[in-house]
Amino acid sequence: MKDGQEVRRVSTAVIAGVCGFALVAGGGIAWWTANRSPTAGTQSSAPTTAPALSPSAVESPAVIIPVPPPAPVQVPQAVTPQVQTPQAVTPQVQTPLAVTPKPPQPKPLEQTDTETVQVYWVKGASGKFEAVPTKVAVKQADKPDAALEAAFNSLLAGPNDPTVSSEIPKGTKLRSLSVKNDGVYVDLSAEFTSGGGSNSMTGRLGQVIYTATSLKPNMKVWISVEGKPLELLGGEGLEVAQPSTRQSFDKNFPL
Repeated sequence: MKDGQEVRRVSTAVIAGVCGFALVAGGGIAWWTANRSPTAGTQSSAPTTAPALSPSAVESPAVIIPVPPPAPVQVPQAVTPQVQTPQAVTPQVQTPLAVTPKPPQPKPLEQTDTETVQVYWVKGASGKFEAVPTKVAVKQADKPDAALEAAFNSLLAGPNDPTVSSEIPKGTKLRSLSVKNDGVYVDLSAEFTSGGGSNSMTGRLGQVIYTATSLKPNMKVWISVEGKPLELLGGEGLEVAQPSTRQSFDKNFPL
């Protein structure tokens, strides 16, 4: 019995020694491995998690991912640049048109507030009387009656030019004057027939006829004294034609 117990004790001691040796050997190997790895100081001391095992082909069902067909690649066509050939341009020569010069246009007459009429005087030369016209500016009027009235007022007032004279007696007045379709009607006061000889009568008659026709030389003149037609003038009975014109006066009483 003692022999059996001793054998067990020996076996237990051997096992314990072997286990202790194994532990010492394992610790030495671990220390040597840690000191040999270059990244041992930087690696975390956390236990390394074992990677998940991929399921085997038998355990996981097959998954088919559809792959779209590749899109066709369009190759750009080579574009040939079109070179435009410049066309020859023929210069157009314009022939200048003949310009006809326009005749100079007359300047418009300036409108004034006055117009000009002619008053006739007499001038002695070689024993004969000569009718001398003088332009007189009178106030412009719409009717010829007013212009001729202004001319006769100037005539009866007498000339301002000492080289001419008037045979119409002083104090003669214009009683009325009117312009009608058939002529000019002049009515004078009785002083018109007073004094003077035949030359004086001829001169005053010519002054009245020429002044009355200063606007229209071909007009006829009807002469009255105190409202009555003048038939005889002066003591010698100078006959006065009714109506009188410049042509009839020059024929019957040449100055």
